[in-house]
Amino acid sequence: MSSNAQYPRAASRRAVVIYSGGMDSFTVLHRAINEGFEVHALSFDYGQRHRRELEVAARVCSRLGIDHRVVDLRAIHGLIDASSLTDASKPLPKAAYAGDNMRSTVVPNRNMILLALAIGHAVNIEAPVCFYGAHGGDHAIYPDCRPEFVEKINAVAAIANYQPVEVVAPYLHADKTSILADGLAMGLDYAQTWTCYLGEAQACGECGSCRERLAAFAAHGLEDPLDYVDGVR
Repeated sequence: MSSNAQYPRAASRRAVVIYSGGMDSFTVLHRAINEGFEVHALSFDYGQRHRRELEVAARVCSRLGIDHRVVDLRAIHGLIDASSLTDASKPLPKAAYAGDNMRSTVVPNRNMILLALAIGHAVNIEAPVCFYGAHGGDHAIYPDCRPEFVEKINAVAAIANYQPVEVVAPYLHADKTSILADGLAMGLDYAQTWTCYLGEAQACGECGSCRERLAAFAAHGLEDPLDYVDGVR
């Protein structure tokens, strides 16, 4: 893991972490803690089909004893429901994690909205840093997870308030396998995460998100600790 020298040397060691409850943000959360930050986690309910991730996030933050808020954005659901992640009448793609297959899962302007609120919270509590879990595997699918987006949002976050906030995506150039490697090195238990886009009692093992996760564990010669339907591993 990198040292905390890359982060702002401010008097405050507070940091806001956008924490969905998924595998990537779970790793980011613990990385921020290990970097010595006083973490303030934010989760968002925007009407996603996989709301189960919010329950997982709440349990993790309770166990860690860190500040955690779930922000209810369901009032804007109708503004961003043109996605198979927010509209249950649309089929979720059951295919490999690739641009053509997964484009229907793009939620309009999602990270712009979530980061705007997280940056506001960071200013409010005088935290100089806001973390989120964009990673290299998302670049082909999600425009708001690309390096260009992080660069531009940082430019705005530097001037939008009297207090500049740096948006940090530690895994921006890493794939899921590398993220898992970092988490395993930290001794993390990925049974405490949720990845499946369906959000049912068991992970489906067929959606792109499940497939990418399973492939990461397979690359490390490990069995995913989540419970999958029909014994998928």
